[in-house]
Amino acid sequence: MHILFVCSGNVCRSVIAERLTRAYATEHGLTGLTAESAGTRALVGYPVEPRTAAVIRGLGGDPSGFRARRLCERMVAAADLILTMTEDQRDRASALAAGAAPKSFTLPEAHRIATLTGADTVARLDVFRDPSGAARVPGISDPVGLSDRAFVEVGDRIAETLFPLLARLAPLLPRPSSPGATVPPG
Repeated sequence: MHILFVCSGNVCRSVIAERLTRAYATEHGLTGLTAESAGTRALVGYPVEPRTAAVIRGLGGDPSGFRARRLCERMVAAADLILTMTEDQRDRASALAAGAAPKSFTLPEAHRIATLTGADTVARLDVFRDPSGAARVPGISDPVGLSDRAFVEVGDRIAETLFPLLARLAPLLPRPSSPGATVPPG
């Protein structure tokens, strides 16, 4: 499963989610889980915001080697799951490629659906989506221009919504095989 995380500038929120997903995949031996991030208004080529880098390290991820990228159709088409920080970003991402809407969610929205329904695949997340919009979950605010504490709080909120979602989706992901073990289909 390839997850694309989207925010605005691609130097804070989406980077946190991308790097925590990579750390989660490594820690749990999930060879079939990959992640990347992009921004709708990316600061193309910029590194991770320094306070974001500290948050990523504090949550067990590695911010090194990152450069911001602008969201494009190719990224959307290649993703199995698109997780954004706001509804506007979700709508922008899903409009970039045909067939993207059923795999596009805000991170809090996907977390809520998985938690309440037990959905464990992208298709099931989509089935249980509330088309009326009545069950809207607040997005994850941009900490740029705010205090160090705001960056920590955003990182914590991303981790609190992301890790349970990954745990729900992870049983279906391939792991490295060992002698005599079988790899689940992915």
